[in-house]
Amino acid sequence: MNVFFIETISGTELLHIVSHDVAGILAAAQGESVTFPVGHFKYEFHNLDFYEENGQIQQELVIYVSKI
Repeated sequence: MNVFFIETISGTELLHIVSHDVAGILAAAQGESVTFPVGHFKYEFHNLDFYEENGQIQQELVIYVSKI
């Protein structure tokens, strides 16, 4: 599944990864903080989106974070 980390206020994409351990990534993101090369961030909320692409149902997890 595609997983995106987005900065809540600016909408800037901080990271895009593909993972099969979505529950683990979400649990880790909801911890004390998430660190990216551009700084430390705190989990705000997430969306699980489903969409159709080339006749197949796809899904993606979008995790919104704010700068600490």
